[in-house]
Amino acid sequence: MSEQPPGQQHEPSEPSVLTPPPPIAVKRQDQVASPSESLQADQDFPSEVEMTLVGHLEELRSRVLRGLLAVVVGAGVCLLFVRPLVRLLEVPAKGIHFLQLAPGEFLLVSLKVAGYAGLTLALPYVLYEGLAFVLPGLTRREQRLVAPAVAGSAVLFLAGLAFAWSALVPAALRFLVSYGADVVEPLWSIERYLDFVLLLMVATALAFQLPVLQMLLAALGLVRADSMLKAWRFVVMASALAGAVLTPSTDPITMLLLSGAITALYLVGVGLARLVQRG
Repeated sequence: MSEQPPGQQHEPSEPSVLTPPPPIAVKRQDQVASPSESLQADQDFPSEVEMTLVGHLEELRSRVLRGLLAVVVGAGVCLLFVRPLVRLLEVPAKGIHFLQLAPGEFLLVSLKVAGYAGLTLALPYVLYEGLAFVLPGLTRREQRLVAPAVAGSAVLFLAGLAFAWSALVPAALRFLVSYGADVVEPLWSIERYLDFVLLLMVATALAFQLPVLQMLLAALGLVRADSMLKAWRFVVMASALAGAVLTPSTDPITMLLLSGAITALYLVGVGLARLVQRG
């Protein structure tokens, strides 16, 4: 090996040249995006709006307050017509005499009936407020399903109320009255009766939302229609359990009617899921 002459120092090798990082592309608000970028953004999130977490919470709070205000206003309007509403709810109980067992019982009943009716009356506006909050975060494909889902949800809610009032409540009352007709005379508290009717009607209306839920899950790609159809045995068992839990009278006639309706709605939801599922 050759030795370096004394006094001569070894010169360090030149460091490798580092490539500078690419500049970060920041799009100003006054810049116009290219047609391809605009088309892609329109297809992905056409209504996307950038907001802070505090802004989202503030918007959610304001929409919830407006929805509650709509329910209160609807209840106030229904309170003016509460007597015809109570008479309408008494129609399925033919031949039954109702009693007021405590002072002010009918006043509390009137407020309760007006509250349920106000919620039903304000339901379209409440759905609108919820839709306006979640719509900017949905893709264009998901936004196309929002209007049918909301309209179908409202129609199914009213259909559930009508089904409970016309079929479930009369069937339950016939069974309960005939069961003890030879032992006791039916004299019912108006509050207990309306609690029974309102709870059954609202529970049935909520159970009628099952097809809409299935359609949305299939549209988001979370569940496929084939998987839903394969699980029909579990659905029959779950509908029987739901009929037993949601029916306040626990009579077999009402439970069978409600569980049969839930099973039929599930099959309808499978058909809707097959239409909207991805792929």
